[in-house]
Amino acid sequence: MPRRRRTVAQHAHLPSPHPLGQLATLVAVAVVVAVVSVIGVVSYTAYDLTAEFVEEAVVVQNQPPVPPDLGQLEGGVNMMVVGIDACEENLIALFGERCEGPDSEGRLNDVNILVHISDAPRKVTVVSFPRDLVFEAPACDTSDGGRFDGGSLQINELYTYGGLSCVITAISDMSGQQIQFGAMVTFGGVIEITNAIGGVEICLASDMRDENTGIDWKAGPRTIQGIEALQFLRTRYGVGGSDLARVSNQQQYMSRLARKLVSEEVLSNPATLFRLASTGLRNVTPTQSLTNPLTLVQVAQAVKDVPFEDIVFVQYPTVEAPSDANRVAPDYSAAEVLWDALAANQAIEVTGDVAVNGGTVVADPTPAPDASPTEDAVPAEEVEPGDIDPSSGAVALPPSISGSSAAQQTCSAGVVN
Repeated sequence: MPRRRRTVAQHAHLPSPHPLGQLATLVAVAVVVAVVSVIGVVSYTAYDLTAEFVEEAVVVQNQPPVPPDLGQLEGGVNMMVVGIDACEENLIALFGERCEGPDSEGRLNDVNILVHISDAPRKVTVVSFPRDLVFEAPACDTSDGGRFDGGSLQINELYTYGGLSCVITAISDMSGQQIQFGAMVTFGGVIEITNAIGGVEICLASDMRDENTGIDWKAGPRTIQGIEALQFLRTRYGVGGSDLARVSNQQQYMSRLARKLVSEEVLSNPATLFRLASTGLRNVTPTQSLTNPLTLVQVAQAVKDVPFEDIVFVQYPTVEAPSDANRVAPDYSAAEVLWDALAANQAIEVTGDVAVNGGTVVADPTPAPDASPTEDAVPAEEVEPGDIDPSSGAVALPPSISGSSAAQQTCSAGVVN
């Protein structure tokens, strides 16, 4: 199928994406989960910031309507968070070869995250799509008013062809989910947002070394921000060399970031809140549906009391791509179990590994004293994917869907390179 796009600069060659782009937008997920209300409230007294925020908003093709009152929404809402590996002028010196040569002007969507907020009782599910995912993209209106004819491509090429609008259209088509909201941020923006909250404490299960990102860290807890946050979130060889393992490592970061944002350290500090809100407004490009301060507040109200065990991070299930053993393709049948559970507002249970290819490990695998199985409990292996596990009351996801909840403490495996 031919492709056509307008205005967005065409490059003759789209290289394999640099891991720097993996950093972008991880903080934006937590903005939805915990801080979006702060942005909304502050926007009333920071008109200069919100005016620019609204002016840069993106029009999305066939954007579904936003419920007039999210407190009474039915069926849940979705937000697409996209991370772009842009070579921002003030950060070029930090990124070496990625920002040199003819490909430095390209913008690839290396981070693609769908955040689902369920109907009451509220639950939040964060679905990460691997950047190496090859699929058939639908035709779409581009963010600049042009048209992209679609075709078979790697998911992280979508932004180059059509901007945020085409990314949202494609993920909606692949997942069958209506996506009411969207946001884009560069990795430079994520650095600024991470710095605004004083960094995030991550955990290393063993020493981590990665010559490609400059990491040489000892095992144990470590608070990272600025360039260290960039190093940690782009490392692949530090967690075994797999891009899927890197996604698991990033999910550890997102979980710990959510904890930091709802902590007294942030929520009880007006200066930190204002700094975070101002930084977010300057660094996030929203869809038009996300520019109303009241909508932002309503989104926050819908999720502010969700317990950590009901905030679940999963990887979109994949199989080896028929055309390239180094790429992956959608596992639609496994994904359907996930989408059906979300549509029915059922709790989900990750039956696969916490991490893919050993990217992370559970920090404290010791079961609680009252966690011993009962006589009536059904062994996990007897619960078929899509069935409800009697011991948890949740829908068992297929083993091909890995992930963890924000209630689980995980650590980077720290494979030494």
